[in-house]
This record gives sequence, structure tokens and C-alpha cells, in this order.
Amino acid sequence: MAGNTVTRADLCDAVYEASGLPRHEASALVEQVLSEISDALVRGEPVKLSGFGVFTVRDKAERVGRNPKTGVEVPIEPRRAITFSPSHVLKDHVNGTS
Repeated sequence: MAGNTVTRADLCDAVYEASGLPRHEASALVEQVLSEISDALVRGEPVKLSGFGVFTVRDKAERVGRNPKTGVEVPIEPRRAITFSPSHVLKDHVNGTS
């Protein structure tokens, strides 16, 4: 996986090389996994990937924000936000302590 950003194409190539599946099947597999994760989050379910981390959805209430340039108060609509909590295994791997 070259470059600074890992793309879907990079993930598909990694699955292709690691599994020996044809490229179109590796691509379909990556798309299916990402689709399942997205669908679970839309339903409000947490997604736990053992050894990697947990994706959760938080409901954020409406609040008043301020334009930093003008100082004018503006309402910020309620929304849903996705959060990610890495597992200790991933943290150790990133920090080189595993």
C-alpha cells in the first residue's frame, strides 16, 4: 500500500494478494465488508472489530455555536456522529510496543 492514504483500491489489492482471489472477487469482498459496517452504523449498532477497535454512533443535541470570524451565534442542528475507539492491541501496534 503505497502513498500516504490507504484507498479502497489499496485494500482490494491487499486482499487480492493475500487471498489469491480474483481481483473482482477481492473488490466485491472489500465492498461487502464496508457496506455491512456502514449499514450497522446507520441502524445505530456499534461495530466491534476484535483487535482493531469499536465504531459507535453518538447522537449530538442541538446547540448554539459561534462564527469565529464575526462572533455571530448560529444554531447547530442535531446530528449523529461516528466515533472510533481503538483497541489496546492496535494502540500497542501503532506505538511499536507489541
